[in-house]
Amino acid sequence: MSISQANIQPIYPEKALISKFAPVLMVLVRPALAFAAQGIVVLLFMQFQIQSPTVAVRNWWTVYGTLVDIGCLALLFWLTKAEGINLFSLVSFDKRKLKKDIQIGVVIFLVVFPITVFGGSMLAGFLAYGKLQPDLPEGAFTRFLPLWGVLYSRLIWWPIWSFTEELTFQGYSLPRLQALTKKTWLSVLWVGFGWAVQHSFLPWINFQHGLFLFIMFVPLVIASQLIYLRLGRLMPMIIGHWLMDLFSVLFMVQVI
Repeated sequence: MSISQANIQPIYPEKALISKFAPVLMVLVRPALAFAAQGIVVLLFMQFQIQSPTVAVRNWWTVYGTLVDIGCLALLFWLTKAEGINLFSLVSFDKRKLKKDIQIGVVIFLVVFPITVFGGSMLAGFLAYGKLQPDLPEGAFTRFLPLWGVLYSRLIWWPIWSFTEELTFQGYSLPRLQALTKKTWLSVLWVGFGWAVQHSFLPWINFQHGLFLFIMFVPLVIASQLIYLRLGRLMPMIIGHWLMDLFSVLFMVQVI
């Protein structure tokens, strides 16, 4: 079966009232909010005279990242209400398919995630730093937080973040862009661009590192969209994303 608009009919209601600009701009909202949230935290750190605030903030995005989720969920609630649908209808949850969705999510985590991220990181290292395994700046991946920050990251941040990220880029933006442009490839490229740019600000360190993160995540976000379009259901993508982000906070966020 080819990837076509028919695959996403259960997710995108035919009679929904779509703004021509909302799904296009929504792709950019999440990276913009990520950048703004980091800037706000830097200003707060400066106000409290925390040493090297632009470096210290790199540890905290799995805490202040929930501000990004709140902003996205508020916008999605408003946009879906304008279409006359429920926000959670974007998930297309079906308890009869939950077992299969869990199985697919586990496969995405165990197969798609390591292959795309490993391959993407090598490509990114070569293109951004000129070496396959570059020496990255402090706080680029491993982060150190007080105990309460680690607990927040490991218990609260990841289920909200993964769910909202999938809802924003795939549940809402991708099918609407596909319906508006009538071009799947163009929709996938635009969503993939915004999705990868978002990761450049997690955290934003400098242009070189931002480029590294952008390139690193391009294979993963493109593969995720192709799988989603094939399945026509968001739930297995959310489950796979939950496992990815849980894995990251368990091993990359440590107690000071």
